[in-house]
Amino acid sequence: MSGRLQGMVAVVTGSSTGIGKACAQIFAEEGASVVINSTVKSSDLALEVVKGITDKGGKACFFCADVRKKEEIQNLIKYAVTQYGRLDILVNNAVSGLSNNLVDQDEDEWESVYQSSIKAILLASKIAIPEMIKVGKGSIINLSSEHGLLAGRNVLAYATFKGAILNMTRQMAADYGKYNIRVNALCPGRIVTERKVDFLKANPEEYRRQPCLYPLGRPGTLRAIATPALFLASDDSSFITGHALVVDGGMTIQLQDTIAAPLEAGITEELAARGVKWP
Repeated sequence: MSGRLQGMVAVVTGSSTGIGKACAQIFAEEGASVVINSTVKSSDLALEVVKGITDKGGKACFFCADVRKKEEIQNLIKYAVTQYGRLDILVNNAVSGLSNNLVDQDEDEWESVYQSSIKAILLASKIAIPEMIKVGKGSIINLSSEHGLLAGRNVLAYATFKGAILNMTRQMAADYGKYNIRVNALCPGRIVTERKVDFLKANPEEYRRQPCLYPLGRPGTLRAIATPALFLASDDSSFITGHALVVDGGMTIQLQDTIAAPLEAGITEELAARGVKWP
């Protein structure tokens, strides 16, 4: 690794598993000191992430905080600065709560998704930005989604707030660029997280169908989303702010009939024609 984040300090929310974990790992590989975050429920997994990083010679520590709660987010950022002396990078990744269609959307679940996404980004960034101003620069990365760009079925709360994150990102970038603080968003497509692996194993037809939906013929790996996050966190993207970087294997560039064609042709035949090997 090239040490692109050498000497920097990063906080990654919701980093006990999935995209957050992958971002934390690659940041540490590139020289950053990383604060791993999760709730109490996932603390054992978070500590495993810390151990995995430190065993390889990286710098990482764990702080338990529920990003839906203001005081806990304040303590998270304060801990990072106390532990490592500064804050350069914030990845707002954590999200929780369930979505449904409008009529069936539970109000409490709506509130949960709002608090873990929009409110958490608001609070964490509000507390982090003054620390970045002290450093003289900073990078904030907000996790949106392809659902922030296009509608899906029965994901009202998730899609609504992922879309809101994009404009929130632009506004933050416009307001704090004068402090050399860059704010960008990542819009992942289907990334095979630990949770998604379990889903695909339980739904073999979906497992076979996925490659047909992507021009690249495959869903993304965790590394495939962590490396763009590294780019946005590093000085390699020093003149990029307010941008939504779509990392979706081409999913959102297609017309609906383009997506439907391989499905209508038959999944097995389409995969064979492409030469895609998919269990």
